[in-house]
Amino acid sequence: MVKFSKELEAQLIPEWKDAFVNYWQLKKHVKKIKISRKPKHVQDGNSALDFGRSIFDSIRSFTINFHKAADKPEVPQVKSIIKEGEDGSEQEEQEEMYETENELAQLFSEEDGVRIFFEMLDEELKKVNDFYKTKESEFLERGDILNKQLQILLDLKQVLSDRRRKIHGSRSGSGFFSRTNSLSGRNSDFSETASEYCDSPTGTETSQTEEVIAALEKNGINFVNSASTRAKTKIGKPKMAMRIDIPATTPTRTIAAVTSMLWEDLVNNPKKDGPREYINKKKIQCAEKMIRSAFVELYRGLGLLKTYSSLNMVAFVKILKKFDKVAKQQASASYLKQVKRSHFISSDKVVRLMDEVESLFTQHFANSDRKKAMKFLRPQQNKESHMVTFFVGLFTGCFVTLFSVYAILAHLSGMFSPRTEAGYVETVYPIFSMFALLSLHLFMYGCNLFLWKSTRINYNFIFEFQPRTALKYRDAFLIGTCLMTAVVGALVIHLILLSSGFSPSQVDAIPGILLLIFLALLICPLNIFYRPTRFYFLKVIRNIVCSPFYKVLMVDFFMADQLTSQIPLMRHLESSACYFLAGSLTTHGLPTCKSGRMYRELAYVISFAPYYWRAMQCARRWFDEADINHLANLGKYVSAMVAAGARLTYARTPDSQLWLAIVLVTSAIATVYQLYWDFVKDWGFFNLKSKNPLLRDELILKNKSIYYVSIALNLVLRVVWVETVMHFNVGLFESRLLDFSLASLEVIRRGHWNFYRLENEHLNNVGKFRAVKAVPLPFRETDSDG
Repeated sequence: MVKFSKELEAQLIPEWKDAFVNYWQLKKHVKKIKISRKPKHVQDGNSALDFGRSIFDSIRSFTINFHKAADKPEVPQVKSIIKEGEDGSEQEEQEEMYETENELAQLFSEEDGVRIFFEMLDEELKKVNDFYKTKESEFLERGDILNKQLQILLDLKQVLSDRRRKIHGSRSGSGFFSRTNSLSGRNSDFSETASEYCDSPTGTETSQTEEVIAALEKNGINFVNSASTRAKTKIGKPKMAMRIDIPATTPTRTIAAVTSMLWEDLVNNPKKDGPREYINKKKIQCAEKMIRSAFVELYRGLGLLKTYSSLNMVAFVKILKKFDKVAKQQASASYLKQVKRSHFISSDKVVRLMDEVESLFTQHFANSDRKKAMKFLRPQQNKESHMVTFFVGLFTGCFVTLFSVYAILAHLSGMFSPRTEAGYVETVYPIFSMFALLSLHLFMYGCNLFLWKSTRINYNFIFEFQPRTALKYRDAFLIGTCLMTAVVGALVIHLILLSSGFSPSQVDAIPGILLLIFLALLICPLNIFYRPTRFYFLKVIRNIVCSPFYKVLMVDFFMADQLTSQIPLMRHLESSACYFLAGSLTTHGLPTCKSGRMYRELAYVISFAPYYWRAMQCARRWFDEADINHLANLGKYVSAMVAAGARLTYARTPDSQLWLAIVLVTSAIATVYQLYWDFVKDWGFFNLKSKNPLLRDELILKNKSIYYVSIALNLVLRVVWVETVMHFNVGLFESRLLDFSLASLEVIRRGHWNFYRLENEHLNNVGKFRAVKAVPLPFRETDSDG
């Protein structure tokens, strides 16, 4: 049977961990009471009562009748005290205090421990109630806002549909209204400041805004604000504007929004009574998607709050049972009655709101199909299959066996002898080392997923992954082992055919074919081999390449950081593409790719690209959030670009002392910059005021020495660039092996960095109690001038 403490730790909401009952601390205190409990004879009732009075009178604001306790023992009771506000009004400020009357003469032998225990229990009960009330009010307020947003959407659809039929008569159209509908008028204006899910309007079609607003107000939606400072129209009502306010995330839609704004200002020549704003089918569809997503997140938050309530109730029951067992008294019954009367248990507002959300979502977003609605509101995670574990072991064994066979065959055939080494290494090495680095990165990512899950870091929430399709650590291991098994198998086949006398021009096509197969599998539209993950990966890569036009999410800049550690992989991809596009691998392909001007210039582009993308992401985040720290982070990637360019230039002119000095200076500056950002910003370490020397106040791993070892390891792996200026005198194969080893160390360093980066992000989320995604809402009321 699993202990409740472990069960609670496994089920509690990580972001709300600090708001839960501190069951572990209460459990420790019960153990202290058990240890300190010693049987003592009570001399007489009066002396015991006098002793009890001296203990409890100092912490209570009411009088206890001690004489009744001498005749009849009482169980601990809980009283709820309402503190009045400063003006004496109970309605203005009310704070529930939970205090325990403990008059059991049998417990006076350990009165200090019992008193402290119930004081701690009172504090925990107050903490749970306060947090529950706060979250409940937030969700109820969100529910009211969403209800209004949904009503606006429904009324807007109906009014525009009626208006369209009235104007166009029998003209054919699709949906509720045509693509070119627009609204403008005196009392209310519609505009789109940006677009996320839909494009900007392509045309205009006027309609009467007064008619639309009258219909909306008839349905109970009032846009009139009584503030005297607002501008007034001729009829005495404040001039208001309703906007479809959707954040810009895509480049085409951002540009389209700017173009639309300029078109309205320069071409349409707005009238004095207000600008003409446009609304069309795509805008309403976009607003509908946002409201639907907001309902899903609200329902998820309500479910979490319901779980929070039930887990805390069980925690109170369990800890009071432990206390009864130690004290050998039935002291929990009275206290549990008060706990059950507490707000976090007695309130049914969350349940009623969940039912309402289910009803609205089913009716308006699922065509009254409850089963379909529940797929959105309660998405089921795919169950982990033992077949995945089986295939991971199978492919791992195949990889080890095939690699051993390859090593033996390469040694027997003398493939790495000076006579055949150059051609074989230059043609085969780039592609196979590229796949090896990719597989290593997948393995490190699988390790990250395993550690994040083990330490209850909610990476799905941080990255905004869909739990149903998110990659699990076993899946990452399966992809990596499958990839490496295929690669080493192709290596063995290539080596056997080459040793059997086949023409190198024929067998050297095997690496290229393998590369094409994996590229085709990556973009394959069929629902095989983790299609949601493959398409999501392509989407993230698109967002990175098009930086800064796309809004930057956590997963976007996290993946861009991974690319900065995979520059050798991209260089190998460049080499492979050059060899195959040259048309011949055995005649002039190698010299062309080594000495070609375009090839050399492209090497600079590839070395700069990941740092440039990351810098542009920092610029976009600074533009969106106005946080100066993003500009400082941009400087880190600019320094890395300069250092990478200097090292690449020095590698081509190794005898230049000037470039050697430039490499040392730029690389040293970039390394110090990166180390500072790793330790202080990304990991949150080197806090001089922390209770853990040079670390954070909050640590997930219990063994602190791991953090110090990680600091030292990250420091060592950050300075591997020193190899570029040492010039080890080794052969071609050894130099390639050394380059591969250094690239592998950088991938390992990045995987090591990933855990602490997300740990710090998780702890920041915990501190802010963010457990659900904040979805922006489309409809917003503003002054017509704003």
